[in-house]
Amino acid sequence: MTSTKFSALPISKSILHNLEGIGLKQMTPIQSQALPHILKNRDVIAQAKTGSGKTAAFGIGLLNRLNRKNFRVQSIVICPTRELADQVAKELRRLARLTDNVKILTLSGGVPFGPQQGSLRHGAHVVVGTPGRILKHIAKNSLTLDTLETLVLDEADRMLDMGFIEEISKIISHTPERRQTLLFSATYPEEIMELSNTIQKSAIHIHTTSSEKANPITEYFYEVSPDNKGSALIQLLSHHKPDSAIIFSNTKIKTETIANTLRNKGIAAMALHGDLEQYQRTDVLVQFSNHSCSVLIATDVAARGLDIKELGMVVNYDLPHDEETYIHRIGRTGRAGSEGVATTLFTPSEAMKADTYNNTNRLFENIKTSSGTDVTSLTSKNLTLMVNGGKKEKIRPGDLLGALTGEAGIAGSSVGKIDIHDHQSYVAIARDSIDKACSRLKNGKIKGRKFSVRILPQA
Repeated sequence: MTSTKFSALPISKSILHNLEGIGLKQMTPIQSQALPHILKNRDVIAQAKTGSGKTAAFGIGLLNRLNRKNFRVQSIVICPTRELADQVAKELRRLARLTDNVKILTLSGGVPFGPQQGSLRHGAHVVVGTPGRILKHIAKNSLTLDTLETLVLDEADRMLDMGFIEEISKIISHTPERRQTLLFSATYPEEIMELSNTIQKSAIHIHTTSSEKANPITEYFYEVSPDNKGSALIQLLSHHKPDSAIIFSNTKIKTETIANTLRNKGIAAMALHGDLEQYQRTDVLVQFSNHSCSVLIATDVAARGLDIKELGMVVNYDLPHDEETYIHRIGRTGRAGSEGVATTLFTPSEAMKADTYNNTNRLFENIKTSSGTDVTSLTSKNLTLMVNGGKKEKIRPGDLLGALTGEAGIAGSSVGKIDIHDHQSYVAIARDSIDKACSRLKNGKIKGRKFSVRILPQA
């Protein structure tokens, strides 16, 4: 195929019209190479980096194939983390916006099991979820896959790293042998090829990482003593002054320690790790995405699947375990044409390991060249209001915006991103207006009803 326009593909008019409406007219490399085969019902194994448009590649294919009159599960997308599952489901709903009667259901842990069972009883066309929760629904007979036509494994390499191979195999054992299987991975370790040979038939191999334009990232490495790591981190943040940053640590405990160190310096920082309850994870991610939190400190597993479009800086507080992990980490900055910065700290005892990362594109410098102590730019411009009402209560973004800018008298410029979840809504408000906004919403009404409202704490 020589054309890179979606209009050249044999896809439905409703999907094509929607793609034009959301500004997707030209295909990315992964889309132009994979979609023609996916639409022909071929098995595909594709290597594409994060942010390459792979969700639309498999999403358009599976949505185009749906029989919308049949409310049985026809496609399933398996993801390594809850965050990625939520992100993929959100993108699929965006792609299906103008296609009538398409039900997409998310099945992941950290949320009550019962409501998911109830939703499944009403039928769904597409399921997006994590291995553990999908298997639990299969075991409880609330999810059956005998009518499945398309199986997608997203970020398959990370699922294998996280030890999900047994769960994936069990899920696949409940699917029809005659199905389309799509496998997407950022890397191609030997285990991925073995998995492909086991679950796919005559799969088309697609590699687009070499044709995708590399993110414009400047990579720095600094040797620091273990006792000076905290001060070196603050020095780097004050020198580069990113609007937002992710700091990677190898342990859950250290993420909290780093967050406390930064907060003591007035930096709006929060930790993200596997020990958080789902509501805590949601609160952290919402605040980071709406600029109520400037710095996120995370482990690799917890950060997997984050949909962060604009990120000024990535810091490896701890050396990654391997080159693949390093690439995954720093690939979150320098997107959408903006320049990114990646900095890595290592101790003298790690110098030999750090040297394995040394190449002509990476700058090994003395930390003294990055001087600075001013971290005021990392004091978040917003705080977040949480309203105990969401989609299930028929609340829409316009309802909250109207309540704030109408009776509450808040300037529209002081209202930031609005996120509507099932039973909660989150609104970013400029710091100087947060108390007024909270008070007015508490004492006022939204759509003629009263809802409890509170300001989310940043620690």
